[in-house]
Amino acid sequence: MSRAIHLAKRAWYTTSPNPRVGCVIVKDEVIVGEGWHVKAGQGHAEVNAIAQAGDKTQGATAYVTLEPCSHFGRTPPCAQGLINAGVSRVVAAMVDPNPQVSGRGLSMLEQAGIEVASGLLEQEARALNPGFLTLMQHKRPYVRCKLAASLDGKTAMASGESQWITGKAARQDVQRYRAQSCAIISGADSIITDNARMTVRWQELGELKNDYAESEIRQPVRVIIDSKNRLTPDLALFSESSPIIIMTAKVENRHQWPHFVQHIEVALCPQSNQLKLDAVLFALGQQGINDVLIESGRRLAGAFIEQHLVDELILYQAPKLLGDNAQGLVMFTDVEQLKQAKQLKITNISMVGGDIKTVAQLIN
Repeated sequence: MSRAIHLAKRAWYTTSPNPRVGCVIVKDEVIVGEGWHVKAGQGHAEVNAIAQAGDKTQGATAYVTLEPCSHFGRTPPCAQGLINAGVSRVVAAMVDPNPQVSGRGLSMLEQAGIEVASGLLEQEARALNPGFLTLMQHKRPYVRCKLAASLDGKTAMASGESQWITGKAARQDVQRYRAQSCAIISGADSIITDNARMTVRWQELGELKNDYAESEIRQPVRVIIDSKNRLTPDLALFSESSPIIIMTAKVENRHQWPHFVQHIEVALCPQSNQLKLDAVLFALGQQGINDVLIESGRRLAGAFIEQHLVDELILYQAPKLLGDNAQGLVMFTDVEQLKQAKQLKITNISMVGGDIKTVAQLIN
């Protein structure tokens, strides 16, 4: 199963929004077939492992990181494929949380006389697919919020100048997060100030370029929160052909929209004092987007945190001090006393080049 998990990780940057799955087929204590799900619409891990094993699948054991599917999607059900291959035992690391599967795959195998088991290295298997699991369980994507600051917690000078606070290695690390995400969320402020494209820059992926050709890297959907309709067609954002969703509360100046290129969708979301960000995430989940990265200014990042919508915070801190006049990390409206502070659980601290990288989960 450990080998199957390792195989699943090979599709870390290619298989989204489908789950990352690996499969190993063993006969007489020898691995006879291996496979992983490379990309949505292509063969699942079990299918690829069966193809490699050939006629050696008869009486073999299949170890798979996620319960084999039992329904027809873009490809036939993998549970039936394992039955047809003649395996005698299937071990799944975890039951599929997808209500279309959720135990039905294992039940199909049992009814065919195949011995089944689940739960082996389950936590490691769950860590492969936080986005898929969150979408299935909560109907919204898994949300990471990336922040970059000086050691004294400043993200930009008072003038807005911010390029670059952190070093090259940290920026390469961010490119990897972009590459693994279904979507990047940003705000109109950031797009206009930085004239940002918000795409994956393959040339900045470091050693990943050795494992993935530029054509294999999927560009995430770029989701821009623009509640005041301030985006204009001349921005660099619109010079790239990857999909864009503009989230707004009201479409004004409709005459400007036809000038935008064809890969743009404008979506309306409800608004009270501000755009309802949970509605934004729900709308993205409805499109199958299950793993998003927030790269925005302090106002939008703070709003996501305040509304308890951030699952994981990633903070890069450069060994610099910008002083009291520089802009702070996030903006909150409801923190006036220490007891109202947002609590974090730090899960990892590491050095990325010369910068400190902290990964944390929000507790409240």
